[in-house]
Amino acid sequence: MRSVEEERTALIDAFLDGLWLEQGVSDNTLSAYRRDLVAWATHLEGIGESLLRQDAGALPAWLDERRASGYQLRSNARLLSSLRRFYRWALAEEMIAQDPLVEVRLPRVQPALPNTLEEDEVERLLAAPDVRTDLGLRDRAMLEVLYGAGLRVSELVGLTTDAINLRQGVVRVRGKGDKDRLVPLGEEAVHWLERYLSHGRGGLMTDITRPALFPGRSDRAMTRQTFWHRLKVHALVAGIDRPLSPHTLRHAFATHLLNHGANLRVVQLLLGHSDLSTTQIYTHVAQVRLEALHADHHPRG
Repeated sequence: MRSVEEERTALIDAFLDGLWLEQGVSDNTLSAYRRDLVAWATHLEGIGESLLRQDAGALPAWLDERRASGYQLRSNARLLSSLRRFYRWALAEEMIAQDPLVEVRLPRVQPALPNTLEEDEVERLLAAPDVRTDLGLRDRAMLEVLYGAGLRVSELVGLTTDAINLRQGVVRVRGKGDKDRLVPLGEEAVHWLERYLSHGRGGLMTDITRPALFPGRSDRAMTRQTFWHRLKVHALVAGIDRPLSPHTLRHAFATHLLNHGANLRVVQLLLGHSDLSTTQIYTHVAQVRLEALHADHHPRG
């Protein structure tokens, strides 16, 4: 006979396996779901209930306890989203007769403004790598492509040499859902890619026929962790002491385009967002920047 913990683990594993098979979600997302479900199940077991059998007021009471102990509204909203997905799956699998969360609501969470950089900070960051070295040329080209095309970090490190068309100045990017898009690179990114491909990449590889555009170790594509380590090194050189998120240059790309008059739908296409509402967060960033400029420079600001 299996223990309560073994039964809980088997149930969560079945949910996550089905989620991965049907929708191909990332390992990070699966880990987040597991953490949320284990936390909720552990709480339920402590009050004599379980994931599939609980009192209707158990979750609202627990959410209140979490808020009282210091958890933010955004954290509770994310946890509730994980639980909703689990119980919809359990309902579809006929493990439960009704969704226990159907009446549970949280106040709407305002989206957090993404961390970004001012244009002069981006210029300093891009100029930080020592381009007299092969490593510096690689890093300069990576930063220019990341900012010039607004890529996700996973898209950047996954680029292969055949994804770049320097004559036309575009990059073919495979984004979320394995959807491809063509994105303009810009003159500076093309210039640094040409220099890197001519004078830097060969010195970093033992076999230049390998496809990775930006190699890490063993001629393989660089990992995201290695890239962000390099980014922090260059940020230090550039004198940027604010925290950098994994999407900092992507956020800067979108915000600076809007600041210079780009259409929101154009930015949506460049970023590879399937929903315009995802892109609209950058209008708030641009608005904040415009208000700050107005306050600083307008005679009646």
